[in-house]
Amino acid sequence: MGLVHLLPELPGPVAWRAWTAVVVTLAFTMALPFARVAKVQWLTWSLLAALAGFGLTAARAEARLSDMPSVEQAGQVMTLTGRVDSLPQRTAGIGGVEGWRFILDVDPAATASTAAPPRVLLSCYQMPTPPRAGERWRLDVKLRRPHGLMNPHGFDQALWMLDQDLPAAGSCRSKGQERLESGGFSVDGLRQSMRDAIDRQLSERSDRRGAGVLAALSLGDQGAVNAADWALYRDAGVSHLLSVSGLHVTMFAWLAGAAAGWAWRRSARLCLRLPAPRAAMWIGAIAAWLYALFSGWGVPSQRTVGLLVILALLRQAGARWPWPMSLFAAAAGVCAADPWALTQAGFWLSFCAVAMLMAADHRADPGWRGALRNAWHTQWVVTLGLAPLTLLLFQQLSIVGLIANAFAIPLVSYVITPLAMLGALCPPLWTLGAWCVALMNAMLEALRVLPMAVWHLPWPPAWTLALGLIGGAALAMPWPWRLRAGGLALCLPMLWPVTFRPGPGQFELWLPDVGQGGAAILRTQGHTMVFDAGPSWGPGSDAGQRVLLPLLRGLGERYLDLLMVSHADQDHAGGAASLLAALPVERRLGAVPGGEGCRRGQRWTWDGVRFEVLWPIAESEPGESGAAGQKRKAVKPNAGSCVLRVEAAGRRVLLTGDVEAPQEARLVREDGEEELRSEVLVVPHHGSRTSSTTAFVRTVAPRVAAVQSGYLNRFGHPKPDVVARYVAVGALLLNTVDCGAWLWRSDRWSSPIEDCERAKRRRYWLRLPPGIASESAADPDPVELMPP
Repeated sequence: MGLVHLLPELPGPVAWRAWTAVVVTLAFTMALPFARVAKVQWLTWSLLAALAGFGLTAARAEARLSDMPSVEQAGQVMTLTGRVDSLPQRTAGIGGVEGWRFILDVDPAATASTAAPPRVLLSCYQMPTPPRAGERWRLDVKLRRPHGLMNPHGFDQALWMLDQDLPAAGSCRSKGQERLESGGFSVDGLRQSMRDAIDRQLSERSDRRGAGVLAALSLGDQGAVNAADWALYRDAGVSHLLSVSGLHVTMFAWLAGAAAGWAWRRSARLCLRLPAPRAAMWIGAIAAWLYALFSGWGVPSQRTVGLLVILALLRQAGARWPWPMSLFAAAAGVCAADPWALTQAGFWLSFCAVAMLMAADHRADPGWRGALRNAWHTQWVVTLGLAPLTLLLFQQLSIVGLIANAFAIPLVSYVITPLAMLGALCPPLWTLGAWCVALMNAMLEALRVLPMAVWHLPWPPAWTLALGLIGGAALAMPWPWRLRAGGLALCLPMLWPVTFRPGPGQFELWLPDVGQGGAAILRTQGHTMVFDAGPSWGPGSDAGQRVLLPLLRGLGERYLDLLMVSHADQDHAGGAASLLAALPVERRLGAVPGGEGCRRGQRWTWDGVRFEVLWPIAESEPGESGAAGQKRKAVKPNAGSCVLRVEAAGRRVLLTGDVEAPQEARLVREDGEEELRSEVLVVPHHGSRTSSTTAFVRTVAPRVAAVQSGYLNRFGHPKPDVVARYVAVGALLLNTVDCGAWLWRSDRWSSPIEDCERAKRRRYWLRLPPGIASESAADPDPVELMPP
């Protein structure tokens, strides 16, 4: 199954391969009894399982991809009728406009178009009434193919949608929203009722954070926890507790089994039909399945239910399997139900944690002191053993996590989670649970402000990852300490990786994929600056937090020498506050709080690389000066955008912000071809017709013209006539919506396409646009989904 997910594209029609794999598997299974050598039997079974898994996974992937809307349908408005098939998540757009995100299960019989996708992830604003799970709606929707931001080690929206069986996304039009009928009985309807009850019970509380945590623990509604709290739990190393984990499912199964066993023993007739221990075992397993289903059926829940069912079957049959076989069977069951579970961090974290605890084979000690020792042993085994895997998956490690988990694990597992579930029977218990959440948050916030509370590491090489994973497993094993010290030594290359920096007199340019906005990172041998900070997508969500910070930390940057924001428009300045809050910044220039204004003539040199500000000039427009120029600049911020030229060893990059035609004309007059000609030009104003005049394009004559725009953006950037101007001067036009993040280095000559993130990360669910594959102009398909 995992091999399929590494393919750049599916190997043609694969359905027949799946059926062939099944037939071959059955044929060999019938022949297995004739193989008398046990090793031959196991090898044959392994090969057959791999063949069947490959064929069936590829067939399922092809089936899901076939449900996607066509390129022609993308961006078109379609009327869809269907049922709300998830708990709607409240969102806030720019300006605080309330919106909702939910899944619509499309009713093909009530939808006019036969090409409508079966399920759509919708973002709707200004709805007449808040949507509820199970309701039927008729909505006018602008459809989009799965397409997300593509940055190194970043979140893959297209893969997530494929895993969730969501072939399309869409945004609702402000008109054409009609609720047809309320929802009937369904699991999601019950979950919706319980979430509404939690909100009502805690509606009068000034602190709403507790309601989100209780909903996450009881319903698996992780979207109810706000972004600021997720950042707190992630930094403190306790975010794993806020999902319905295996511990919660097991505890619920144990409580249900114990209660069922107690009641079963009270009936002699029932005990004669089935012994009480067996009845308790099966009732507990069924209860675990119901709780996991009610809480969203996440990977940790699937793994736990699979293990409980396997253990129950083995006990019922009187067989005893070794723990690796039981764990492998549970993993195989999860992958069979969801082949894309292999691509989820939770799959590896949950199964590796259980494997390490089982391998450690720690025997429980009696008494309360023994219980404390057992709890401590469990915690440090999981913490040390999973540290390398956590660094691999998230590039950060919570140093205070050991202390935070010491009180958060028992508080969440034995107090808050039971209160969250029992509140359905006695709502005042939710209030008590919210108080406990507030206490936990206060303690975690006190830990987070400690020095070095969170350790961010740059991206390590692959060989250090392999050594680190082996070392982490060795640290968790019940071996002599001299062997564990060897495991620690294996982790050292991963903990202190060697990071790349440009040489003297050289620099590199990163253009991250931030959607409809502008952002760039410039690095020399010893200095780093950010030019523009990307857009803001709403309260608590911006490109600085979601794109630039992870990229900077992955590159090993711990501070910025300069933060320069060209102008105050939110698509260029929206992420500045997040950068300022997370990283020390030595100097601020442009539209940054507390920053010095840009002006022509500002120059500096870092490590032999020359930087110079070309705009704004004292007069913002030809013929305007003094108060008139300042008045125009205030009316139209684009006119005052900072323009920066970077030069090293005769190779130039020109970053232009959102300057428009009048500013371009003035630059051409002031500097001319000698000063403006550049190898790389970040296209002004995302390719708008207000910029990129013919004279400016011919004067700069870039080898590469890079556009940062959004997928199916409502402005239509870059405009076709603008694209034609750059093609006419022989420029290669790269659009981050097609290319993903782009890296350019002044010390090497290579095809720009090779440094596109989408070209590096070729997977079958990431359609490589024609603009990348053929090095032609930008593909017209392109609007990114705002990251969830």
